[in-house]
Amino acid sequence: MKKKKLLLIVLLLVLVAPSFAAKVDTLLVKSPSMNKEVQVVVVTPDAALGKKAVACPAIYLLHGYGGNAKTWMGIKPDLPQIADEKGIIFVCPDGKNSWYWDSPLNPSYRYETFISSELVKYIDGHYKTIADRKGRAITGLSMGGHGAMWNAIRHKDVFGAAGTTSGGMDIRPFPQNWEMAKQLGEFAANKKVWDEYTVINQIDKIENGDLAIIIDCGEADFFLNVNKDLHNRLLARKINHDFVTRPGGHTGKYWNNSIDYQILFFDKFFKK
Repeated sequence: MKKKKLLLIVLLLVLVAPSFAAKVDTLLVKSPSMNKEVQVVVVTPDAALGKKAVACPAIYLLHGYGGNAKTWMGIKPDLPQIADEKGIIFVCPDGKNSWYWDSPLNPSYRYETFISSELVKYIDGHYKTIADRKGRAITGLSMGGHGAMWNAIRHKDVFGAAGTTSGGMDIRPFPQNWEMAKQLGEFAANKKVWDEYTVINQIDKIENGDLAIIIDCGEADFFLNVNKDLHNRLLARKINHDFVTRPGGHTGKYWNNSIDYQILFFDKFFKK
C-alpha cells in the first residue's frame, strides 16, 4: 500500500513539474574565411521549434581562454530551461584561444569575421530567429567578455546589445598572458597593434544609444581595474550602461550567478 502511495506521489510530481522541451544541438559550422568547421552549441527554446514556431531573439555566449563551445553549458546547465522560460536562443561557438579577433598575424584565426558575419548568417538561416540587431545580443566571460565587446562595438549593425562578465577590457597590462602575443606579436615590439586591438580603445566608435551595454566583474577579480577603467571612459563619453561589481573572483561560481543578471538585461532590451 505504501509503495502504491509513493508511486502515486511520484506520478503527480512528474505531472505538475514544469516541462522543458528546449533542444540542444552541437553543430559544425563552416567558416569560409578560415576554411574550416567550427563547433557551435545552440540551445533552442520550444517556442522556436515545430510548425507553430515563432521567431525568438538570440544571445551569443563566448567562452574564456582554454574553453570551448560546451563551456557555457558546463557553467550553466540550466540554459535549456532558461531558453524555454524566456523564449531566447543561446549560441555558444568555439573561439579557441583567439580573443575573437581577426589576427593581424595569423590568417587561420579570423574569429571576428566568423562570429559577427559567418555564424550570424548561419544561425539566422537555420533557426527561427529575429534576424535583426534588435533581437541579437552578445556577451562572454573573461576572454569572451573581451570578444563580445570587441565584436559588438565594431559591428553595432549586427548586435544591438553587448555584455561582459569578468572581461579583459584592456589587454595591455597582461602582455605575457593567455597566448595573446601569438595573435598580435610580442608587446614590446608591437605596442601600436596592442593599442588598436584592445576593447578600451574601441569605444570612440560608439555614441550613446548605439548599444545596450552591461558590464560586471567580481571584486576579487584580476580584471576588476580594467573593467572600472572602461566604466569611467564610458561615463566620460556619456554613454549609458549598466556597471555592476559584486563579491567574487574569476570563477565558474561567479559566472553562473552573473549570467542570470545579464540575461535579464538582454531580455528587457529584446522586449523594448
